[in-house]
Amino acid sequence: MNNKYNKTIVACFIGYIVQAIVNNFAPLLFLTFGRTYQISFSQLTMLVTINFGVQLLVDILSIKFIDRLGYRISMVLAHLFAAGGLISLTFLPEIMSNSYVGVLTAVIIYAIGGGLLEVLVSPVVEACPSDNKEKAMSMLHSFYCWGHVGVVALSTLFFQLVGIGNWKVLAIIWALIPLGNAVAFMKVPIAPLLPEGESGLRIKDLFRMKLFWVLLIMMICAGASEQAVSQWASVFAERGLGITKSLGDLAGPMMFAIMMGLSRLFYGKYGDRINLDRFMIYSSLLCIASYLGISLLPIPQLSLIACAVCGLSVGIMWPGTFSKAASAMRNGGTAMFALLALGGDIGCAGGPTLVGLISSRYQDNLKTGILVAIIFPALLLIGVLLCKRREERKRVCRVCENS
Repeated sequence: MNNKYNKTIVACFIGYIVQAIVNNFAPLLFLTFGRTYQISFSQLTMLVTINFGVQLLVDILSIKFIDRLGYRISMVLAHLFAAGGLISLTFLPEIMSNSYVGVLTAVIIYAIGGGLLEVLVSPVVEACPSDNKEKAMSMLHSFYCWGHVGVVALSTLFFQLVGIGNWKVLAIIWALIPLGNAVAFMKVPIAPLLPEGESGLRIKDLFRMKLFWVLLIMMICAGASEQAVSQWASVFAERGLGITKSLGDLAGPMMFAIMMGLSRLFYGKYGDRINLDRFMIYSSLLCIASYLGISLLPIPQLSLIACAVCGLSVGIMWPGTFSKAASAMRNGGTAMFALLALGGDIGCAGGPTLVGLISSRYQDNLKTGILVAIIFPALLLIGVLLCKRREERKRVCRVCENS
């Protein structure tokens, strides 16, 4: 990496930590929200849906304004929205007549920041000079996992030492991270996404490409495969094992995030020696096996181990799909990254929502919901195989032309 851009990369890594805070702090408080504000299980499900729903709406709208505003201003705004939402979470439920609407409003504010980060961070890293962009992308996305681990571990420690009743203080502390990174993005250098004089593909150009549709579906399935288990892991651990909230957070989402981070860190370090297609195929098969384990194993402890294995299996899905798209469509530009982020957020909203809705229909049985969600890693596997076949055909054509 060019030394000039080291600070940019570090700021992007922190940007994904902010994304992890936005997506994973509130779910740790779901049962607390339920007890304190009398919020039902289905309403908690809607918080997840609205969070990612707003993010995908921002993904759509960002195609129009990011290139006009510029990546720097957009990055600063993303962090300010993330901080504002976390801070709003501490007082809006108390001052609004309907506490649930207050929580929901705060979620919408920080979801705007999360949606912008999802669109912005990956292309900023992709634009930075690097010898192996696939490794850089995987390493970048591993910081989402380490952020997730930090949110769960430090929040759990805080709740143990100070008491979960003081969660508002912790929300303010977490808000300091995006505020600090907003200042950093006012100063760091940002490389152009495309060479000077070139323009990225338009939306209608992308929609005419069969490969783009395959990659978009893969992104949807990557987000759904990850969040369908991650968002419910804490509740699953508490209910399945009958343990305390603190142990549930450690045994559920934290172990999931650690395993996902290790997968991305492994590829980030050794990616130049590993075939990406093969790694994604094996990961998809492992994900299917872990979903079956979570749903069908009769011993709760084994189901929880399957949750951790699921984290390991989904690690490469999101950054791997981004890397395949950036390599196959080098002039995709902001529109391509925004639409892929949109697809990922559709999956992030759809996966846990499907699990929650199916579970509600079967007496809040999360195992049944997760069993139905197995369709997501299965479809992603099909997408990887289709991309692999396309690349093999292109290689054969090149050999024929050269001969």
